[in-house]
Amino acid sequence: MSGALDDGPFFHGTKADLKLGDLLTAGFRSNYRPEIVMNHIYFTAVADGAGLAAELAAGDAEPRVYLVEPTGAFENDPNVTDRKFPGNPTRSYRSADPIRIVAEVTDWKRLTPEALQGWRERLAVLAQDERGEIIN
Repeated sequence: MSGALDDGPFFHGTKADLKLGDLLTAGFRSNYRPEIVMNHIYFTAVADGAGLAAELAAGDAEPRVYLVEPTGAFENDPNVTDRKFPGNPTRSYRSADPIRIVAEVTDWKRLTPEALQGWRERLAVLAQDERGEIIN
C-alpha cells in the first residue's frame, strides 16, 4: 500500500454481474470518459461512494456494489485527492493490479433520479473543463 489512509474494507461499484473470486483488471474504458482506456482499477472504502460509481457506470444493467480486496499495491486515487481535494475525503484508491470480488453488498444507499441526473450534469461540465481531466 503506497500512502493509502486506511486498510478497508473496500468496495467497487459497477453494472457488471460478477461472481465471488472474479478478478477486476485495468485496461477497460473509463465510465466517465469512454475515449480513455484506464491503466488502473478503482475502488473506495465508502460503500455509498461505490454505489454512486455503479449508478454512473455505462450501460443499462442494474448497478451493483461489491466488497473487494486488492491483490497488490494500491495508492490514493489522484483524480479525487490532493490535485482536486485536500487529502482523500472520498477514501478512493486505484491499483494497476487486479482486485478480487469477495461479496456483493446490498445495503448501499441509492440515489434519487434527480440526484443522479445532477451528478451526470456535473460530470458533463467537468468533461469540458481541464479540471475534469482524468489522471491515468
